[in-house]
Amino acid sequence: MHPGMMFWWKQRHGCGQEARAGWGDEGGYGGAAEGGYGASGDAESGSGPFGVRRPLRFMAHRLRLSEEQVAELAKILADLKTERSQAAVDHRRSSGAIADALEADSFDDARIGAAADARVKSAQQLRDAVVKALKAIHALLDPAQRKELAYLLRTGQLLI
Repeated sequence: MHPGMMFWWKQRHGCGQEARAGWGDEGGYGGAAEGGYGASGDAESGSGPFGVRRPLRFMAHRLRLSEEQVAELAKILADLKTERSQAAVDHRRSSGAIADALEADSFDDARIGAAADARVKSAQQLRDAVVKALKAIHALLDPAQRKELAYLLRTGQLLI
């Protein structure tokens, strides 16, 4: 049996605290007191054994967002997800171009340079999308919510 399966099985069958992995207030990622995976195996906040699986649900719970804020945050995160997916496609495409260039009999500086430039351009577009999303999130939250978001980022409970 795969070791990851044991965590899931123990959570589903209520085998207690020893099934938790990681860290947090209760010894696990998003402990039962935080609405995470507790002995009952529920996932109200979307946290799991290896970090946040559902960032929208987790942020809505931890930041105590209103319905309007949740709707706007969903749009922001969806746009960011699209940009990250496009960056992943661009990365695979540039890796293929580099592999094709390396397969040739002679080293082609132009082909490798073009593939590397495409990778840099994709990274810059992703950086711009992240900055735009963070700006929109900052405008969306009140000061107390921004303070809680900063805490989540500093402690590693939420990743950008």
